[in-house]
Amino acid sequence: MADYTLKNLKDVDDAAPAFGLSPDLEARFAREPLELENMGISYQRLAPDFRGFGHRHKTQEEVYVIVSGSGRIKLEDEVVELRQWDAVRVPKDTTRAFEAGPDGLELLAIGAPSTGPGDAEIEQDWWTD
Repeated sequence: MADYTLKNLKDVDDAAPAFGLSPDLEARFAREPLELENMGISYQRLAPDFRGFGHRHKTQEEVYVIVSGSGRIKLEDEVVELRQWDAVRVPKDTTRAFEAGPDGLELLAIGAPSTGPGDAEIEQDWWTD
């Protein structure tokens, strides 16, 4: 029999309420539910015009895939427009944050290697106008 794990990402617990970010952010981290050993994946939904917090990683490289909606990503001092099916690779030590467009923004975040908790460094209010 094949070895695999099947999990619907919308069935994974939403971590955003625990951090006081709901309903503007939905964040479903599936590394543990999918029993991933070498990578992580999450589903994230940003409400229309919501701007998230900045963060960077000590070890993990990430790729973000825009599933629906549009918005922008700030990478250090550069702001880049995003639309459906754009994929953005971000190295471990680059600070980044997302801002949803008027229709909101849904994305998948895929990171490797699998680091577990403690790899991300959060910077609240990092992206200011």
